[in-house]
Amino acid sequence: MDSRFFPERWPTRPETAVFVSGVTSMGLEILAGRILAPEFGNSIYTWGGIIGVFLAALSLGYHRGGKRAATSASHGRLVGVFLATALYVAGVVLLGDLVVQSTGVLPLPSQFASLPAITLLFGPPTYLLGYVSPYAAELAGGDVGATAGHVYAVGTVGSIVGAFATTYLLVPLLSVPQIGLVLGLSAVLAAAAVAAPALDGTTGIRVGVVALALVAATATGGLGPGVGGDVVHAEQTAYQELRVVDRGDTRTLYLDGQPHSAMALDDPTRHVFEYTRYFHASMLFADETDDVDRVLFVGGGGFTGPRIFHETYPNVTVDVVELDPAVVDAADEHFGIPDSPRMNVHVGGGRQYLAETNRTYDVIVLDAYRKDTVPFQLTTVEFMRLAAERLDEDGVLVANLISAPSGPASEFYRAEYKTMRQVFPRVYSFPTAGGPVVQNIEVIATKDDALLTREELQARSERRDVGIDLSSDLSSYRTDEPTDDVPVLRDDRAPVDSLLDGAVGQRYVRVRANETNGTVAGDRTSLREPRLRATA
Repeated sequence: MDSRFFPERWPTRPETAVFVSGVTSMGLEILAGRILAPEFGNSIYTWGGIIGVFLAALSLGYHRGGKRAATSASHGRLVGVFLATALYVAGVVLLGDLVVQSTGVLPLPSQFASLPAITLLFGPPTYLLGYVSPYAAELAGGDVGATAGHVYAVGTVGSIVGAFATTYLLVPLLSVPQIGLVLGLSAVLAAAAVAAPALDGTTGIRVGVVALALVAATATGGLGPGVGGDVVHAEQTAYQELRVVDRGDTRTLYLDGQPHSAMALDDPTRHVFEYTRYFHASMLFADETDDVDRVLFVGGGGFTGPRIFHETYPNVTVDVVELDPAVVDAADEHFGIPDSPRMNVHVGGGRQYLAETNRTYDVIVLDAYRKDTVPFQLTTVEFMRLAAERLDEDGVLVANLISAPSGPASEFYRAEYKTMRQVFPRVYSFPTAGGPVVQNIEVIATKDDALLTREELQARSERRDVGIDLSSDLSSYRTDEPTDDVPVLRDDRAPVDSLLDGAVGQRYVRVRANETNGTVAGDRTSLREPRLRATA
């Protein structure tokens, strides 16, 4: 056999240490995004904070480790660094959710809200891993330049392996605590490898105790308040944490800890959340309900809206675009996607689908979210032009937004309203909760420049059969919003995150529909769903 295909020697203990430190640090960085997303989302601020804290902690570790390496570097100290790192990871698994929720209530602007949690949870273990490279370089000896280059190369290879392994193996297959267990055990195994062949006595006991601590922390699933109910299904998808939870007579789909769809188990076609009722209002803006024969939903979730449309309008074909294939599978298994030629599911990005399809629609419903934020690429004027091109001449666009209709928390809503007005002659909105609170606001845009008044809509509601009585819903009608102080959102500048700063710390009021035979009975009630903790 050609020896070039086989290593000439086993990795040395310093090489093993540097490689594993790279694997572990990069794995923790990706895990940080999963732990923080349910509370802080996946915004540029969250990921910028993660990257910044990790780099700062590593740099400090490199600096302090380099100063101590000449006098303190030893295999025993490397063992201690890895065991301390693994023990801290056990603490992250056990207490991470408590730390995230506790720091999430601090009165900080949204740009900086995640920084305390990132620093407390991931600063110390990353700082400790920073000691590994200078210690390993000192222990490896030899020419300083050659040794330093070799250490950096091995560490970088470890980081590459950690990035790909965590992204493509651990996240799709394991829960957040299990990923923490794997990364923590990698540090424990590195400690054992560095200690060998003297892995006995006190060192062996320390390695065993830390390994047991990791297993125990993972077995608890983490401490922290959770959502009551029975977890029917849970998984880490390529995009988010997904859970299906039954509570009472309601089944809810949670994505990154936030409720995205809900279904009444005793009547799957009944609206659970009030905002989904407004999807039917699109039929009132069309010339005639009978003329609507094809509807597109961008964002599937639990497919509750698409399914209700499919069942309510027997002549309508419903297309649904959902980015996450795991969401489609969960919706099919636990919510029931109709097996019908009038229900078509497309897996992919909504904007990409609209750019590639030649089909036009009578109604397009935008209901895609990451946590409680619309992906910025679905908010811009360029996207609105694309959506308008895919609408028939009398087509209607419905956008579900989470914002406030007025006050400091209304900037995103008013910016989106202004953006849609750049493309559509008429834009209407319907807040679902009343008052200046953060809530679902349904924004409806039409290509028809004739203004439909509230009274004309009420008259159409009385004349047309759209499946439910919308008379009370239409009372929240708004038009001609003030937009002078907000920007038009564009592909090259769509500051969605900063526009939502005013909503930080405000209560998000999600209204439950109280329906009896298709009508709203009684007063609306506000609901604030507790966050689902990111553990198994």
